[in-house]
Amino acid sequence: MEDYNKIIESLGVKFVKARHIRILQPITIKNFYDVQNSLTILYDGEVSFGSEESHKVEEGDMLFIPGGKHATVTYGNTQTAKTVSNEEFMTNRDNYIEAGHDPALIGKLPNSFGLISFEAKVFDTVNFFTSLDVPPFLIKRDDQIAITINQILTEDMLDTPGKGRIIKIKTEEVVIEIIRYILKNKLFVEQLVTNSTYFKDPRLIDIFAYIKDNLGGDLSNKVLANVANVSEDYVGQYFKMLTGINPQDYIEYQRMEKAVDLLRTSKKSIRAIGSDVGYKDTAYFCRRFKMMFGIPAGKMRRRESLMNV
Repeated sequence: MEDYNKIIESLGVKFVKARHIRILQPITIKNFYDVQNSLTILYDGEVSFGSEESHKVEEGDMLFIPGGKHATVTYGNTQTAKTVSNEEFMTNRDNYIEAGHDPALIGKLPNSFGLISFEAKVFDTVNFFTSLDVPPFLIKRDDQIAITINQILTEDMLDTPGKGRIIKIKTEEVVIEIIRYILKNKLFVEQLVTNSTYFKDPRLIDIFAYIKDNLGGDLSNKVLANVANVSEDYVGQYFKMLTGINPQDYIEYQRMEKAVDLLRTSKKSIRAIGSDVGYKDTAYFCRRFKMMFGIPAGKMRRRESLMNV
């Protein structure tokens, strides 16, 4: 338990967005994807997830989707839902959902759910839930988390002094409660035991920090080996042994995550963003971006994500 306390203390939590959403038309989104973690609480109607085996979210339950995980999600009745790609949904989402802005109506509209999006990074570097390889999962009715989500939604809709601070604190509470839920219900025990050990290795943390600070530069295995003070031949094996992925795959994910952030928060050109995250060939950057997210970079900028209704 002490190890988990250390991890929680090391977490940097960042609130991204919150929305109260009403379903206008039943829809199944294939390969839904976002770089941030999302937590959905169902107030009324139907929500389900899973491609091979569908899991139903009951009213009052919550669906947690870790950032970087593809998922098939159905909003509304599965029998009448229209199946679309993530790209189609993000292009025409106004046909399927709408956001509410009245805090008095939170949880009271038919066919509605609340959704918050956030980052949770160890040492402000490693995506915690993604690094644990935790799949999307259901949180059965949890009053503490539900109350906190509603408080975040309410604060986000109001223009009151200190709202940013309150939302930050409440988002940290949500992250801690999710971790507690995982531990209490003994979920993903093998992943936790296997993948949480690398948080104790200072050399690996040095690699993570170096990658974060140098996404636009040379991140070859030779450079990483120098950072960790191991041989170039060993660094790839060392990294994969502790994290379960090879370093270049991890680097690409971090570069694409940063690219999404720049698309959403800056007016830089796609060429400039690609260069900033280490892709000198814009066409190659665009191909890799679409391969990872299922949509072109330009559409990510225009439409962003489910959260930005």
